[in-house]
Amino acid sequence: MSQEIRPSKRPVKESSADVNETDADDPVVTLSDDAVTLRPWSRDDAGFMAEACADPAIRRYNGVLDRLGRPTPPLSLMDAEAVIDEFALNWRAFATTETPSGVAFAIMDARSGDLVGCCGVDDWSKADVAQFGYWIAASARGRGYATRAVILLTRWLFELGAARVFLTIVAGNEESVAVARRAGFVYEGTMRSHGVWQGRRCDVMWFAALPLEWTVRGAR
Repeated sequence: MSQEIRPSKRPVKESSADVNETDADDPVVTLSDDAVTLRPWSRDDAGFMAEACADPAIRRYNGVLDRLGRPTPPLSLMDAEAVIDEFALNWRAFATTETPSGVAFAIMDARSGDLVGCCGVDDWSKADVAQFGYWIAASARGRGYATRAVILLTRWLFELGAARVFLTIVAGNEESVAVARRAGFVYEGTMRSHGVWQGRRCDVMWFAALPLEWTVRGAR
């Protein structure tokens, strides 16, 4: 998970999610609360992705690691384009399967249109359990973007029929832990030595939300 942010003082409206889908073969889903907008990635965003993902915090908590916990090299522009192409394939698969495993949203400031981060669905199980992750670019942290994005994404997943939504956070990533708590997720425990970073084992925390429980927390 990313190193994130303090929430905006502007409350998130309960009815703030706005979902549009067009073209059954190539769905376009946009979620917004008028402060933050989530939309599918475009190849035009590759430069932002490559630059943002070079940040040490994102490489630590969201990057691809080998068996010894060493991060892969930073994304080139072509690498970023390939990642975005894969996201597009996953969106097309979602149109057929109706399960959003592997889809990803670019997080935008709804007022300025500036890109600030990413959130996406890592997996949707046969038992309708969804796992997701998120990151915010270094220059955009501390403005409430992550909390709002997590709320929008979680609401959408529950609307799709998720029975449970969860995320994992490397122990010590207190900024991301604060985001999960603000977004209404419940800490369920710590998986000891579940991860590895630069050859050293590390603990991973587990947070989850259930539909009825989360609705109450989100409204509050």
